[in-house]
Amino acid sequence: MDRALRMAALGRGLTSPNPLVGAVVISPSGVVVGSGYHRRAGEPHAEVYALRAAGPAARGATLFSTLEPCCHTGSTGPCVDRIVEAGIARVVIGVEDPNPQVHGKGIQFLREHGIAVTVGVRETEAARLNLPFFIRVRYGRPFVMMKVALTRDECVAEALGVRSAITAEQTTSDVHALRAEFDAVGVGSGTVLIDDPELTVRASPQTRPLTRVIFDSRLRVPCSAAMFSTQQAGPILIVTTEAAVTHSSDHAEALESLGARLLVAPLHDLTSALTVLSNEGITSLLLEGGPILHGAAWEAGVVDRVRIYVSQTEFGRSGVRWFRVRSAIVESLNNLDVRMVGPDECTDGYVHRID
Repeated sequence: MDRALRMAALGRGLTSPNPLVGAVVISPSGVVVGSGYHRRAGEPHAEVYALRAAGPAARGATLFSTLEPCCHTGSTGPCVDRIVEAGIARVVIGVEDPNPQVHGKGIQFLREHGIAVTVGVRETEAARLNLPFFIRVRYGRPFVMMKVALTRDECVAEALGVRSAITAEQTTSDVHALRAEFDAVGVGSGTVLIDDPELTVRASPQTRPLTRVIFDSRLRVPCSAAMFSTQQAGPILIVTTEAAVTHSSDHAEALESLGARLLVAPLHDLTSALTVLSNEGITSLLLEGGPILHGAAWEAGVVDRVRIYVSQTEFGRSGVRWFRVRSAIVESLNNLDVRMVGPDECTDGYVHRID
């Protein structure tokens, strides 16, 4: 199963809205005869690749799959049919699929066809691998990770309205690698007005475009924003309100003429806004700032994971503070991981415990 989990991770950032899945076929003598992973939506599932690689050696073998094999027909056929046809004797599953179309049904189908099934091997690791998929299926919204860069004295900027460099180049590279794992990256309109970020992914093997999301209830984003000069990097979605579109109809049309899509959600209702994004096919969202948006997301209870980079820089009394004291956030997190990224400290944790 460990090998299947490693295989599944190879599809990170490429399979959405589908889950990450890895599969390995082991012969009765304990030899790996086939393996595979789901590479992107619309392409064969991991089990199919593994069975193809195994060929005739799959008969009487054991199939390890990180996720319950599908039993419904989507863009590809049911994997359970292929497993039965291949003559697999036993299937070992990491975690059951939360999708109501599949949940428990794939396991039942296999057992009804005489295949021994074991469920829950490396379950925690398998579930963590697909938290975005699980969150979207269960709650109808994207998995949300809140990312922030702080100075040692916990500032996000040197002063109000001032664009401020905080972390080292190594952290910048780390953030770009992180973005590549997500469907979308989101910021508030204040961040666009002050920092004017492109929100692109550099130095990454990712070939899938990254959706850029701007939360802008008053439609303040200027047509001169740097994002609009990088249309090839990915779509731009502006989440705003009906009142803003009506009041600033000319500006709304100008933004749309630049390639942005305007999505309407109720004012001060981030949960509804995330549902709107989920309906657009977004399974995971990296929320990069600023502090007002971070605070709103935290208070709404929609943050699933947090990553905090802390530099050795200090801005002093004039510095702009984050929405909450860092220690209060960190103390509420589970499954903490702390590491150094160059000279910066990186703390990563989950809001809900993963056991």
